[in-house]
Amino acid sequence: MIRTRVGYAGGTVPDPTYRKIEDHTETLEVDFDPKLISFEEVLDLFWGHHNALRVFPRRQYLSIIFYRSSEQLSRVHLKKAEWEERFQGEIITEIRPFDQFYLAEDYHQKYYLKRYKKATELLSRLFLDHDAFIHSTLAARMNGFVKGYGKWDAIKKELLEWRLPVEEQNMIDKVLKTISW
Repeated sequence: MIRTRVGYAGGTVPDPTYRKIEDHTETLEVDFDPKLISFEEVLDLFWGHHNALRVFPRRQYLSIIFYRSSEQLSRVHLKKAEWEERFQGEIITEIRPFDQFYLAEDYHQKYYLKRYKKATELLSRLFLDHDAFIHSTLAARMNGFVKGYGKWDAIKKELLEWRLPVEEQNMIDKVLKTISW
């Protein structure tokens, strides 16, 4: 994944917030490089990490996928059928065309990473401002890492492949050392 952002989508009311979500659903917008991970692999991550057979009592927490093209829609349906066979049940995920995404409040962004205050503080120093931090690939990767997606050695290897300046590599190394295991 290149970047992730938490927000709201799928509704009709402009400018939703967590307290006034109205008819929107909490969503995660994902930017990815199809040379590194396929759309189908992203769908596998989506359906493999929640109970897509569950009926959600409130629209806010609905299982929903937004597609951006007819090609994506076809691929979603093919992957959905594959997962229904695997689950041996009907997936109730709503499938809708992408319209608009509203960025959620700051306290929702990089939620798991923010549990490591020292790590977040150190990482933030690498960016010009808070917005750049929130929208960065590095913050997205580190957020996933502290949530349990990725291994220490794999993250360090990946960061080496990014060819970052030495001072940035050193700062990231400090960040990794502040995260308790």
